[in-house]
Amino acid sequence: MAVTENTAESGRRDAVLESALLTFARHGYRKTSMAEVAHAARISRPGLYFLFASKEDLFRAAVTRALEQDLAAAEGILADPGTPLRERLLGAFDRWAGRYVGPMSRDVPSVIEQNPDLLGSITRTAPERFEELVVTAVGGPAAAGVAQTLISASVGLKYQVGTREEYLARMATAIGLLVP
Repeated sequence: MAVTENTAESGRRDAVLESALLTFARHGYRKTSMAEVAHAARISRPGLYFLFASKEDLFRAAVTRALEQDLAAAEGILADPGTPLRERLLGAFDRWAGRYVGPMSRDVPSVIEQNPDLLGSITRTAPERFEELVVTAVGGPAAAGVAQTLISASVGLKYQVGTREEYLARMATAIGLLVP
C-alpha cells in the first residue's frame, strides 16, 4: 500500500509542477498566485501548501524539474548509436529548446531569465550540461566550437521563428552546415 501511496503522491506532485510551470509562463512569476496554481492543478490551496511551503519553492521545483527532464531526454536522444548524428542533434535541440518555441517562447524562458536568483545554480549548470552532451555527441577536435555555434543558432532562432516547425527546419539547416 505504501508504494501505491508514494506513486500517487509523486504523480500528484508532477501534475502540480507541470501546472505550475504553465501558470508561471502564462502570468509571469510575480503575477502568479498560489491560488491560481492550485486551481490549474485541480488541488486545494492548503493541499498545494502541503506540497510546497512557498511560491518560491514551487517555482524552483517546477523549473528544475523541467530542465532536468529536458536534459535527460536530450541525453537519451544523443546516446542512440542507431540514429544518424544529425538526427540525434536535431532531436536533442528540439527537446532542449524547440518545445519552447511558439506560444511558450517568450513566456517560460523570460520567467526563468527574470528570476535567476530564485533558481540558483541550475540556470548555469543545465545549459553547461547540455553543451557537454552536444560536444560529446559531435566529438573530434572542433566539437566545442560546433556545439557552441549550434547553441547560439538555437538561441537566436527561438526569437526569430514563430513555430516549432520553423525552428526545426532552420536548426536542421544549421546542423547540416556544421556537422558532416
